Amino acid sequence: MEILFDTANLAAIEEMTPLYPVSGVTTNPTIIRAEGPIDLYAHFRRIRELIGPDRTLHIQVLAQDADGIVADAHRLLDQVDGRVYAKIPTTEQGIRAMRLLKEEGVGVTATAIYSKTQGMLAIAAGADYIAPYFNRMESLDIDTGATIKSLAKFIDRHGAACKIMAASFKNVAQVSAAFEAGAAAVTLHPALPRAALSAPDITQAVAAFAEDWYQTFGTTTLP
Repeated sequence: MEILFDTANLAAIEEMTPLYPVSGVTTNPTIIRAEGPIDLYAHFRRIRELIGPDRTLHIQVLAQDADGIVADAHRLLDQVDGRVYAKIPTTEQGIRAMRLLKEEGVGVTATAIYSKTQGMLAIAAGADYIAPYFNRMESLDIDTGATIKSLAKFIDRHGAACKIMAASFKNVAQVSAAFEAGAAAVTLHPALPRAALSAPDITQAVAAFAEDWYQTFGTTTLP
């Protein structure tokens, strides 16, 4: 089981990574845009500093042709570090690039997955992670749970060294559903776990326990 933060916000990563059992960080061009004008590679290197060498860092390429994707991946490895996973959209050219990069031993995360076929092809191409878009698939009336279950069975049947990292969540119920369907990992905005743990029922229960203790012992700490 792996939980990753889908963000490039340095403040959020610095604050929340120590609080949660986070396995890594994922980014994409839309997430980067939210940070405004930045020194791109310095920003990624700072993320690496914050999460440390043992957590995974997944950064998306921009090129759409196989040769360009491979060149983008090499640029990320050179400018950030050799442990970066290249996030590659699962297109025809993307599949070719995945195969080429895996021949070099580069970490690959296949992204923008909406179908079983995409996922199976990415697994066959050697991707280390595949990222089905949970909420976006649901919005298209695709049975996301069934898709993840099918891909999990495919991985198990073929003994593939690949993990399903579900992405694109709007609420924590979708995150739970992804894990229950067979995802080995999820990547989510840091606000989602925070919202789950600060629900009114939880905070009210904690406050009630504290009040009961104070009324009994007149303190808010153990003796």
